[in-house]
Amino acid sequence: MTADEELNQIESNLRRLKIEYEIYFNNPTKRPPADTEWRVTNAIRKLSDGYCDGQRLNFAQRYRYNELAQRYALLSDLWRKKMRIREEGYRRPQDALLSVQGVRVFEDQQQPPAHHATLHPFTVQCSEVGSEREKVEKLFNALLEAKKKAGEDTSKSGNLESFEKFVQNKTDQIRKQYGCHAVEYSVEMEAGQVRLKAKAKV
Repeated sequence: MTADEELNQIESNLRRLKIEYEIYFNNPTKRPPADTEWRVTNAIRKLSDGYCDGQRLNFAQRYRYNELAQRYALLSDLWRKKMRIREEGYRRPQDALLSVQGVRVFEDQQQPPAHHATLHPFTVQCSEVGSEREKVEKLFNALLEAKKKAGEDTSKSGNLESFEKFVQNKTDQIRKQYGCHAVEYSVEMEAGQVRLKAKAKV
């Protein structure tokens, strides 16, 4: 099997594993998908040294492998936490909020015309947005400043009040989705575009 075929197989099995775990967490009579997980783990391990049947992975293949391995590691960590909660019961109120859905990448972004600029990422963590107005204001100002540096139109960015409401809703959504304490927001530059990203902080 070629490297591309191996990677396609890993991706296919990972999708299947995700579905099987969702079914397992929704049905107390189901058994965990150990066989599918074993296939995914073995396949990832097989390519971990950067070779497939004696052939070195090229840059694109290596990049794809790393992406799949990271995705599996993230999902595997989430599944372990849910397994522990399922076996031991809810120890904390937020444990009950852990959903049975797979990990999703939360990313809110504008799509302006590409424009090259340099930007030092700005990061802030929010948990109770109503009492963290200063953090939200700094995030809003960092976003506007980044857009200005990138030559983007800021006239449609709204005001601080509307931005604060957006951050409040997004924070509540992600905290409920993952049962996490806080949400990390970052203003970053990717491919010449300013992006506002949000991710759970467990």
